[in-house]
Amino acid sequence: MIAGGSGQLGQCLEKLSSDYELEYKFKFCSSAELDITDASSIESVFEDFRPQFCINAAAYTAVDLAQSENEKAFLINAQGVENLALACKEFQVEFIHISTDYVFDGQSNLSYEEDNFTNPLGVYGESKLLGEQLALEANSKTVILRTSWLYSEFSRNFVTTMLRLFKEKQELGVVNDQYGQPTNANDLASAIMKIIGHHSKTYGIFHYSNYPETTWFEFASKIAELSKSPVVLKGIASSSYPTPAPRPMRSTMALDKIEKFYGIEPEYWESSLEQTVELLTTLE
Repeated sequence: MIAGGSGQLGQCLEKLSSDYELEYKFKFCSSAELDITDASSIESVFEDFRPQFCINAAAYTAVDLAQSENEKAFLINAQGVENLALACKEFQVEFIHISTDYVFDGQSNLSYEEDNFTNPLGVYGESKLLGEQLALEANSKTVILRTSWLYSEFSRNFVTTMLRLFKEKQELGVVNDQYGQPTNANDLASAIMKIIGHHSKTYGIFHYSNYPETTWFEFASKIAELSKSPVVLKGIASSSYPTPAPRPMRSTMALDKIEKFYGIEPEYWESSLEQTVELLTTLE
């Protein structure tokens, strides 16, 4: 069962589900079908479907808006997650929850490991961190996947936004001093299915993204190259592009643990990006 089934990751999981039709039955729940902030809504869906696994792809992801919509962010990203985790415990369901690199402050020069000190800079990161903690407290059979810079051919994301802006502008400034790892949501969906099918489950927090690290400017430059856009890109400092919510300057995550316990080797981000840009430009 997938909460947030109509979102970006949910759509990637739905696309992938045809490869697993003989092994699993899938139920994709939109927020209208499954309101994770309403425990009775969750109870009803669990009673009907009786899942073995619950994937939570539902989240409040408006990083800047969260600064002024504090209550809404915590309601979805913390209370809603706890509601799901508690239902999973009651119905003996394994819980897979998606979290974020924004639980870190980005001040480290080393890649963040799963047990490193967390210190979110804004409301979004704070709400996601509390969601992690509540999920692990509520259900011992919880896998938390922290990911970063998620994109795909679905929904609005950095890649789709860049492709749109490349058509509208001749020149574009992109932040060049924030470092992280782009992640194709299709690759994340594949990693989730590998965890579900793994013969020996290890619960707790894992990092998953593509690799290696890059900057938003380098990411945008590769999108321009792959889409053959004539746009002129200029690197700018974060200080030149102030946002309501502060961003971690370097939120690069170590990826060793998920490979050690689940045999999942993350893809190179440029290769994964190429597939998505090709798909999006073909669809135009």
